Amino acid sequence: MVLVYGIFAVAATARASVQLLRDWHEAPVAYVLSALAAVVYIVATVALARGSRTSRTVAWTAVSVELVGVLAVGAWSLLDPAAFPEPTVWSDFGIGYGFVPLVLPVVGLTWLWRTRPPQTSITEPKDPA
Repeated sequence: MVLVYGIFAVAATARASVQLLRDWHEAPVAYVLSALAAVVYIVATVALARGSRTSRTVAWTAVSVELVGVLAVGAWSLLDPAAFPEPTVWSDFGIGYGFVPLVLPVVGLTWLWRTRPPQTSITEPKDPA
């Protein structure tokens, strides 16, 4: 999971950086959304790699934001193509990346669920007698 998220973090960051620095005026909304996707992928990658309890909470949040983002931007880009003269990572549900941006958060959330630490129960102290 960490490797795939890391690849997407690098790809989205590179894409957004070039878009924002070179072509900002062409599609500012699309390019800002690409930058947002890059930040989400970076946060998810770091949180998944760390694996602590707090990091897992951050990962749950980042991957959930990713899923909402890809669904929202994917639908928006199909319903209002004029708003996206240039594609983002999440446009058309990630078609430019083979729909991996659509599948990845589902796999990520499933992985987080399946690898969650066991719940500890609080029990009454034993009677010393």
